[in-house]
Amino acid sequence: LRFKTMARNQEKAMSMLSRWYTYQRELHNPGGPEKRPYLATECHSLQDSEKWRLQIIKEIARKVSQIQNAGLGEFRIRDLNDEINKLIREKGHWQDRIVELGGPNYHVIGPKMLDHEGKELPGNRGYKYFGAAKRLTGCQGAV
Repeated sequence: LRFKTMARNQEKAMSMLSRWYTYQRELHNPGGPEKRPYLATECHSLQDSEKWRLQIIKEIARKVSQIQNAGLGEFRIRDLNDEINKLIREKGHWQDRIVELGGPNYHVIGPKMLDHEGKELPGNRGYKYFGAAKRLTGCQGAV
């Protein structure tokens, strides 16, 4: 009987703490976190387009660092690789939108994939393999 009372008081405390955190989040960020538009064409601000492009670059960097771990398992590695390629495609859409809005052309000034001599690789478009995904079976011929 005593444990039920203690558990109930702890539940009340956690509930109050949870409500306080929720209140603080709403106070400092009304309306919740802003979501990236599904289509880049839905964004009409150059500043917002740059913000979303940088957010995508951060997501790509985070996922590329995660995929370096070969111990994740084949399915998780394949999923991460698919997500990275999807984000790269999405980043291209945002870069196109930035050019449409009068911003810099990141396709021209951005980093290129180079070979060991420093020449740009021909046909480096399309699906790419990152980190541990390069060592998966079925990927060796494509890399």
